[in-house]
Amino acid sequence: MQSPESVQRLRRFILDLAVRGKLVPQDPEDEPAAALLKRIAKEKARLVKAGEIRKQKAIPPLTEDELPSALPTNWQWTQIAEIGLVSPRNEAADDLPASFIPMPMIPTDYGAVCSHEVRQWGDIKKGYTHFAEGDVGLAKITPCFQNGKSVVFRNLTGGLGSGTTELHIVRPLFVEPDFIILFLKCPDFIETGIPKMTGTAGQKRVPAEYFARSPFPLPPLAEQNRIVAKVDELMGLCDRLEAEQTERETTRTRLTAASLTRLTAPDPDEVTFREHAAFALDNFASLTARPEQVKALRRTILNLAVRGKLVPQDPEDEPASELLKRIAKEKTRLVKAGEIKKNRAKPVCMAEAPFELPQTWKWTALGNLFLYDAGTKREPATLDQDYWLLELEDVEKESGRLLARIKVSGRESKSTKSEFRVGDILYGKLRPYLNKVIVADEPGYSTTEIVALRPYLPICSQYCAVALQRPDFVTYVTRLGQGTKMPRLRTEDAIIASFPLPPLAEQHRIVAKVDELMGLCDRLDKNLASGDDGERHLLDAILKRVGTVITCMPKRTAD
Repeated sequence: MQSPESVQRLRRFILDLAVRGKLVPQDPEDEPAAALLKRIAKEKARLVKAGEIRKQKAIPPLTEDELPSALPTNWQWTQIAEIGLVSPRNEAADDLPASFIPMPMIPTDYGAVCSHEVRQWGDIKKGYTHFAEGDVGLAKITPCFQNGKSVVFRNLTGGLGSGTTELHIVRPLFVEPDFIILFLKCPDFIETGIPKMTGTAGQKRVPAEYFARSPFPLPPLAEQNRIVAKVDELMGLCDRLEAEQTERETTRTRLTAASLTRLTAPDPDEVTFREHAAFALDNFASLTARPEQVKALRRTILNLAVRGKLVPQDPEDEPASELLKRIAKEKTRLVKAGEIKKNRAKPVCMAEAPFELPQTWKWTALGNLFLYDAGTKREPATLDQDYWLLELEDVEKESGRLLARIKVSGRESKSTKSEFRVGDILYGKLRPYLNKVIVADEPGYSTTEIVALRPYLPICSQYCAVALQRPDFVTYVTRLGQGTKMPRLRTEDAIIASFPLPPLAEQHRIVAKVDELMGLCDRLDKNLASGDDGERHLLDAILKRVGTVITCMPKRTAD
């Protein structure tokens, strides 16, 4: 059971078996539920005669069509209103200390203890729901009902209490309160009740009619106690499974984080770094259990790529300093040819150098490499209907994966667009859509919140996209993003942003390695998804099979 929800599903299955008479053997010597119901009715009559309760309205019996399924022979279908007192009131002296329990103190987990405040009864008797020691409460509002908020009130100060008005209360008569809780928390009762809730979408409530009159499976009292004891035992096993699962996950998370942190530690020696890298990449599949851990691996790969730690340097490569000279020369030519404005040819001073680079690399300002926001602005009426029209939602965050490619004719657009070319690096400058970067593989248009970065000299566009996705650049843009509601990166801040430039040949080697490792991440994501699905299907099959086997088994009797 590796998926987080597997133990929770097992808990629900246990509750379902408990209220269907399939968890413990029946004993023919037990007083049958029919006789128990007669005793309850007799006790109610006594309480009315003694003046302790008011005479209750007759409870309409359940019809044959209302009964969900067959029960064991000595069980009986009944209703909560028949086995106890619904919405009881307490009488006590005003100066008696009592328990006050608001909704946040009502637990959702089976067997959890309900905490309380101590107040004087006179202060809390009016305007609140009443309950006493051993009463059962059910939260009737959304989302508390769906989450299973229900409890047996125990250890109440003075033996009584009051609290939130958003509770249905029953005071059981000759019925084990914890068995009622099993029923109130079982999936069928909750799932059947959700569509019957009334009120507005934000504040729906379980009707009193559903609480009081739903078919309730009543076992003999002795069997109720056996069922509760068995559920307690099995829930204890679930607790241990959950604790072991949490411990495994915590250890895995720490080991994963430590492995990735060691890879980006400042200036490790080469041998140590390669040992750490080999361990992390060889073992990451076994260390990874959650999608966010794969995301951490993706970020680490990008981080290593732009630090020169993903592939070895080749001293025969033309150094980045020479590449920068050629780019500067090309900028000058473009100015003379009138292809870019004169002010674009000036060298740009870089904002900061976040970390050290290999000797053959060079830090430079982004504006020294690219014509920033190079796309020509076009009005909607001038757009070619057969061209690609890119919007921010078409690009997956972090991965740069294109999710949709839609033509101008397929979109209704009334705003100005930016025209881009093949090879342009398209960068989403708007928060919260940062870290959306792709390389254009065909010409098209985009929203003006996507800027085109056009290299002055052909370099590896895919490496440029990797560099714009690196964690320290995302941090830089997030810090400087301007605007109140939708912060965006200003052109002035963009062109001075630092850019780690490797030799051109190494750029291509880096991209090949990044593609290889991101493919590994894709497989990890797929395996996690299919593994979760596989585990869910396996658990479903096991639970269904167990339920079927139990249903087909002859009823056992106690010796």
